[in-house]
Amino acid sequence: MRHLLAAALALVATVVVAAQSVTRTPWGDPDLQGIWPSGGLITVPFERPTAFGTRALLTEKEYADRAAELQQQAEDDATPISTGTAPSVNPPSHWLEAGRASRQASLIVDPPDGRLPPMTDDGKRRAAAWPSTNPTVGYARAQDFNIYDRCVTRGVLGSSFPNIYNSGLEIHQAPGLIVLRYEMIHETRIIPIDARPHLASGIRSYMGDARGRWDGQTLVIETTNFNGKTGSYGRNGNGNPTSEALRLTERFTRRGTDTLDYSVTVDDPRTWARPWTVAFPLTRDPDYVMYEYACHEGNYAIANILRAFRAAER
Repeated sequence: MRHLLAAALALVATVVVAAQSVTRTPWGDPDLQGIWPSGGLITVPFERPTAFGTRALLTEKEYADRAAELQQQAEDDATPISTGTAPSVNPPSHWLEAGRASRQASLIVDPPDGRLPPMTDDGKRRAAAWPSTNPTVGYARAQDFNIYDRCVTRGVLGSSFPNIYNSGLEIHQAPGLIVLRYEMIHETRIIPIDARPHLASGIRSYMGDARGRWDGQTLVIETTNFNGKTGSYGRNGNGNPTSEALRLTERFTRRGTDTLDYSVTVDDPRTWARPWTVAFPLTRDPDYVMYEYACHEGNYAIANILRAFRAAER
């Protein structure tokens, strides 16, 4: 019994020391500030391959194979004149996130098989109707394209998930506020953590209305009041539209000096039969540079596609 008591006390002491070691802001909140890019996780599949079943981590051999593939990819990308074939041929390596080997089998961690849950009938209908850049579709005006093609926004999910470029997340804090600045489409969310209520349900937006609170060392952000016009599939928010019923619950937990665990639970009963969760670790990188995402300025696709359709009509 004395041994059990000593072990319990030692565990409590470890937890207390860990809690005390978390860096805090001058006003006492856990300090999450810094730049936390996620692009290194571009190698992790969004949905888990079905062969894995409920296995969430790679074996040692699978991990070694993934590391070898990334090394070969880096060598192919660095070649001035590529002699490879797809998919090993990429733009110059400085264009894209290189990625790093990860033991994580998928970004989706719940359901347990790491795959999206079934869609509702309404969700299937809206997914099938999701507009995309398709040469077989006649576009009469720019508004016929989806918000992804028009560089309007990627939504919260598309801004947060690892992507092939511009995957930086910068966190700022002030008393009663958390600021999340995304490199993707340069979105910024200013989130109160002072227990104020959400906006009235009639006020809706692409990024929703976020409210934060502290649960011990974890920042919990609940976001509602979405307009149902953003996507959710994959990494960039292009596809599988959400609905106005969407509710996101995000969690940020500092695990060490340069490690931050992130998760987001997607609850949209109009679109999916059950909620689903994405989770991945973030590593702070003080040398990472947040670049302007000049999507509108470089978006020649919309004008050129419309011009081509007008020429075809003539």
